[in-house]
Amino acid sequence: MLRPARLGHSKVVTTLTRVVVIGDLMTDTVAHASLALARGSDTPASVTMHGGGSGANIAAWLAVDGGDVAFVGRRGADIAGRNRDMELMGYGVDARLVMDPERPTGTCVVMITHKGDHTMLSDPGANAALSPDDLPQDLFAPGTHLHVSGYTLLNNGSRHAVLASLSLARRAGMTISVDGASSAPLERVGAEPFLQMTNGAALLFVNSDQGKVLTGRDDPSQAARVLNAWYPHVVMKLGADGAMTYVGGRPDAVRVPAPPVERIVDRTGAGDAFVAGFLPAWLDKKPPGEALASGCRLAGRALGLVGARPLL
Repeated sequence: MLRPARLGHSKVVTTLTRVVVIGDLMTDTVAHASLALARGSDTPASVTMHGGGSGANIAAWLAVDGGDVAFVGRRGADIAGRNRDMELMGYGVDARLVMDPERPTGTCVVMITHKGDHTMLSDPGANAALSPDDLPQDLFAPGTHLHVSGYTLLNNGSRHAVLASLSLARRAGMTISVDGASSAPLERVGAEPFLQMTNGAALLFVNSDQGKVLTGRDDPSQAARVLNAWYPHVVMKLGADGAMTYVGGRPDAVRVPAPPVERIVDRTGAGDAFVAGFLPAWLDKKPPGEALASGCRLAGRALGLVGARPLL
């Protein structure tokens, strides 16, 4: 089946492969400081609320860009959870959210300094209770792709659900991708356990900090080359420098620069948008450079928005 992309000024038709995202659902409270932080006192800021969670963000960007995507996660039995559920459906996501009767919907406080630096304080809430029983069996089928949010894998409470999803995907013959989430939780879990848990994934997304945690290499290119021994396809997100990928042990990386962005409003979720832009082209077996460019295209759109999601 063919479907045109919905975002952007041009229509790009690609073969449609359903993507199943296992991941985190959050409410983001984004605080943009207007001045340097006055520690121990008050700092003027612009504070807004948005749907968040890396996995849910990827699903939202995939859907509005023309993809066929299902999202599996857990929410609280609260107003925030209902709103997040409705948002995902509004984007066109097949939202398979289990309602937790005890835990609230996850929340993340995103603090952005006047210089644009990010610090995040996360309470996973219901995300941490995701269990193997929450996985809809009908989503695991041949010809479908599984993407695993690293946050859900790195959380002790939801890890068993992710491992179960990986097992189901392998048995169904699905292709699998995974992302490195964030450097601090990745470091707490450790490189070796992460590499072992994601063994068999065809595609890994990391940034330079996560690549360093997994390999000990400061140079992103060297880190990606080392990771290519574990994963047939490795994508290294380089922020303002674009992105690169190593494929199948080839000695040289394919690199694509980031497109110019008129004004960077908020970097939150740009990496998630990149994944959503890259995956459909990669699944359609487009050249690596084309897939990277598609990822950078959506990341550039995310940089121009407040919050981690596309506008409804």
